Amino acid sequence: MKSWEIIADRLMKAGWSLGWVSAIDFEGRTIWIVDSHRDDGKRFIVHADEKLSAFVELERVSRESLRFPNVE
Repeated sequence: MKSWEIIADRLMKAGWSLGWVSAIDFEGRTIWIVDSHRDDGKRFIVHADEKLSAFVELERVSRESLRFPNVE
């Protein structure tokens, strides 16, 4: 199992629904866009140059949202 798959699995077990896609920016570089949302209305979208970096950032903001539930 790859590192990003481990992170995705942890997020899904924590109740997040996930989606991800790669795209090409206007300079021809690949970027990764990762989206997560929950039934409680929380939603996060991050993008990064690498797939793993996008998932790491998504996990970070998802955890912070649970630690500080009243911060938007």
